[in-house]
Amino acid sequence: MFRRNTRRGNYAYTVTRVKAKKSQLIKEEEYNKMLLMSLPEISRYMSESGYQKEMSELAGRMSGIDLVEYASYLNMSRVFTSILKASEGELYTMVSAYLEKWNIWNVKMILRGKSFGLDEKSIKEDLVPAGSLKEAQLDKLLSLSTVEEILTEYSRMDSVNIPSDLIAGYMGTSGGLAVIEDFLDKFKYARLLQAIVPDSRPTLMFQDYIRHEIDLVNFSTIMKLKAEGIYGEANVMEYIVPGGKQIDRRTAAQLANIESVSGVSSEISQMDFYEAVKPILDAPVVSIRAIESALKRYEMERAKKFSHLNPLSVAPVMDFMIHKENEISNILAIARGIQSGLDTDIIKGLLVI
Repeated sequence: MFRRNTRRGNYAYTVTRVKAKKSQLIKEEEYNKMLLMSLPEISRYMSESGYQKEMSELAGRMSGIDLVEYASYLNMSRVFTSILKASEGELYTMVSAYLEKWNIWNVKMILRGKSFGLDEKSIKEDLVPAGSLKEAQLDKLLSLSTVEEILTEYSRMDSVNIPSDLIAGYMGTSGGLAVIEDFLDKFKYARLLQAIVPDSRPTLMFQDYIRHEIDLVNFSTIMKLKAEGIYGEANVMEYIVPGGKQIDRRTAAQLANIESVSGVSSEISQMDFYEAVKPILDAPVVSIRAIESALKRYEMERAKKFSHLNPLSVAPVMDFMIHKENEISNILAIARGIQSGLDTDIIKGLLVI
C-alpha cells in the first residue's frame, strides 16, 4: 500500500513545525486547574486555548461532554493531517504509515458502536479521520447496518484482506468481535512494519521504535490476561502481535506460562521498560491500570529521549504525536470523570503526566 520514497525528507522544516506545536501542549499545572473546573468551565477553557477553532465550529450544535469529546478528536485529526501534509519524501512515508493506525481505531469504534446499538452521531464523536480513510468514507461505513457489511466495505476501502471465515464466523462465535479486533490490531502492526524499508538511518530508527512499541503492547496484553486468570502458551499466544524487539515469540511464551502477575518481574529484569514497572510488580497488590499508566509514561519518556538524541529525524514527529494523543486522553479523562462525579484524586490517578 505504501510506495517506497527514495527522497530523504524535509526533516528540518517539519521538525520545526512540530516543536512549535509541542510547546503549546497542556502543561501539568493546567491539568491541575482543569480538575477543579466544572464541565462548562472546561469547555470555555478549551475555547480559549488551542482548541478554539473546533469549539467555535461545534458549539452551535453540541454542548457538554459531547462538545468536549468531538472537538478534542477533531482537533487531533486536523493537527496530524497538517503534519502529514507538511512532510515530504521518506518522512512522509513514515508519518503516513504511522497514522494508518487511526483507520483501525475508527473501524473498531464503528464495530463496537454498532454492536451496542449506538446511533451514528454517538459513534462519530469518537472517530479520528487522521488516517487514509477520510470523513466521507467513514460516513459510508457508519451508514451500513451489519458487522459483515462494514468489514467487507472496509476491506475494499483500505486494501485489507480480512479472512472470509473470520467475517462469516462472527455471528456464530462468542466473543466474535474480540477476535476481529485482535486480527485488526495485528494487521495494523504487520502493515506498518512492512511499510518501513530500513535502508537509511532514519528508517532503521523508526523500525526499531515501532518494534519496541510492539513489546509494550504485548507485555500489557500478557499482564491483562494474567489478571483475568488466563495464562499458558496455548491460551495467550494467539493474542501476541508479531515483530517485537525484546519480546519475541519464545520470550512471550515464557511470560505466558508464568501463572501469577507478580511472578513476571524476574523474567523481564533485562528489558528496557523493567524499571518503569518494577515498583508496581513488587507491590503486595498489582494494579493492571497502574502498569498501563507506567508503560505509557515510559513510552512518552522514551519518545522524548529518542527525539533529543535524533533531532533531525522522524523522532521529534513521533514524540509530538504520542504526547498529543496523551493530551486528548487526559482531557477526556478529566471531562468524563467530572461528568460522572468522580473524586478529584481518582480522576488525577487516571491521568498520565
